[in-house]
Amino acid sequence: MIKVGIVGGTGYTGVELLRLVAQHPEMKLSVITSRKEAGQKVADLFPSLRGHVDMAFSDPARVTTLIDCELVFFATPNGVAMEQVRELLEAGVRVIDLAADFRLKDVAEWESWYAQTHACPDLLEGAVYGLPEVNRDSIRSANLVANPGCYPTAVQLGFLPLVETGVVDLNYLVADVKSGASGAGRKAEVPLLLAEVGDNFKAYGVPGHRHLPEIRQGLRLGAGREVGLTFVPHLLPMIRGIHATLYARLTRRDVDLQALFEARYANEPFVDILPPGSHPETRSVRASNHCRIAVHRPQEGEMVVVLVVIDNLVKGAAGQAVQNANLMFDWPETLGLTQVPILP
Repeated sequence: MIKVGIVGGTGYTGVELLRLVAQHPEMKLSVITSRKEAGQKVADLFPSLRGHVDMAFSDPARVTTLIDCELVFFATPNGVAMEQVRELLEAGVRVIDLAADFRLKDVAEWESWYAQTHACPDLLEGAVYGLPEVNRDSIRSANLVANPGCYPTAVQLGFLPLVETGVVDLNYLVADVKSGASGAGRKAEVPLLLAEVGDNFKAYGVPGHRHLPEIRQGLRLGAGREVGLTFVPHLLPMIRGIHATLYARLTRRDVDLQALFEARYANEPFVDILPPGSHPETRSVRASNHCRIAVHRPQEGEMVVVLVVIDNLVKGAAGQAVQNANLMFDWPETLGLTQVPILP
């Protein structure tokens, strides 16, 4: 069993991570930090954790016990982990960052999209992008893992079988993706109020969303060349879940799309390729680490439509982080992640 620290455990991703770590047989939560909630018992803020997490939040400015951990998760806003990671790595602590600080390899691109100066650009090259379905072997030996974003996880898993095999026009890919409100974080903002989100549906970030360069980077590596991608996110009037509808134009008419996807993900424990004609629902993955995918070719024409669903807080964040931790510490990849999706 290893000692685990969580930096920033008061957001939706943080409490989801707490839920998973609390029931993981090889992880012992040693410290959890929060500037705002320092001194408050975790279970008082999150009653769902009563009987599972019996400790209080610590002030990160006063915590020295993080360096005594074997693994530290950062469930913090963008720009926080990069200020603290170096000291932990030098102390031999392995780190998984659930924010975007280490996802992009190009520091200038990162600074452009995130509107701040990167505090440790020299660490970007050594950081491993934590999408297990692509980088499993590198994750095993990594000291610093950049956990993917929720939108990039869904879009990449849906497009990768197509771009890796070159059976679609890589210049014209379209990702039409919808997310529940928890993807925006646990914060008080007018656009996230129930009266604003409920009974409403809207697109946002059409001129450019921060996850766009991350998705492009992953698809570029899969394709071996630049790809042309239009990515449009939407906000749904629900709490959890992502539904991605992906479009691409076939360059080969003889390809068996169902067989292609089944072969690509045959040995992936958390990617489920549904039978032909299926339409995956977000509720089928709620509170689980699963990704369900269906591939269609409408009217047997030249267009491919891929449908992908994940829980944005689990496979899109905390669950994927635990999956990466399992790889890093040579445990079974599914350890602590076999929860059945909840319904209704």
